[in-house]
Amino acid sequence: MKKILVPIDFSKQSEYAIKLAETIAKKTEAEVHLLHMVELPSGVVDMGAGSNFSIPESMMYLRMVKDKIIQIKNTFFDTTVTVHHSIRFQNPHEGILKHSKKIEPNLIVMGSKGASNFDEILIGSNTEKVVRTSKIPVLVAKNNPKSFQLKELVFASNFKEESKKSFAMFLDFATKFESNIHLLIVNTVGKFETTHVSKEKITNFLKEFSISKYSIHTYNDVSIEKGIVNFAKEINADLIALSTHGRSGLSHLFNGSISKNLTKSALRPVITFKI
Repeated sequence: MKKILVPIDFSKQSEYAIKLAETIAKKTEAEVHLLHMVELPSGVVDMGAGSNFSIPESMMYLRMVKDKIIQIKNTFFDTTVTVHHSIRFQNPHEGILKHSKKIEPNLIVMGSKGASNFDEILIGSNTEKVVRTSKIPVLVAKNNPKSFQLKELVFASNFKEESKKSFAMFLDFATKFESNIHLLIVNTVGKFETTHVSKEKITNFLKEFSISKYSIHTYNDVSIEKGIVNFAKEINADLIALSTHGRSGLSHLFNGSISKNLTKSALRPVITFKI
């Protein structure tokens, strides 16, 4: 891993992303690229209150933004991590993807706003748009990673042929951290298969991969998303990994039935790999 892109908006959520990126960068010796997007019509700066500003005020705002980014560098990174920063004037989603193509990062780390529901981590936000359209893996942080590690990783999938490419990217990621990999199939009442069938499916799926530190799990729950989160909580997972279709984000994986009742304390960082 050489480069990590971190879009920031100075919120608590982007601070969580910064902390995750710093931890990963130290372990992989990757560069961190901080990106702040300023979305504004031509000649106008919007500071979030709907007010229009003159050119001097715009310049003052940009200096303030730069000072904040420098402060972030000094607060969250030491001299062992190389940190670059950029300020771009564009729609956040489009700007993040454009800058990503320019610098070619190996990973994008983003914070997520919204309530505590699992669907609002990724669905219906700029973060979700990036997850849905980025060809690069996206790591989403919802909570404060007080002691973030990458020892126990959950890869939840249906383990069909179409998921092999995303699994290969995940395996490359996990290998760098010598993580224990937990391969998970969630059974629900509406979509049930026996443990024997599930294990056989995963075993066949793994035949073309070189993988050693892993375990196979089947988990029964009322929904796929609850099963993933509950299983991750039971094993105290550090990270949940998902493979997702670009055309519809996580709604494809979860068939649009995202639970509305998951608590904030159950949430782990989520990394998505494009199918």
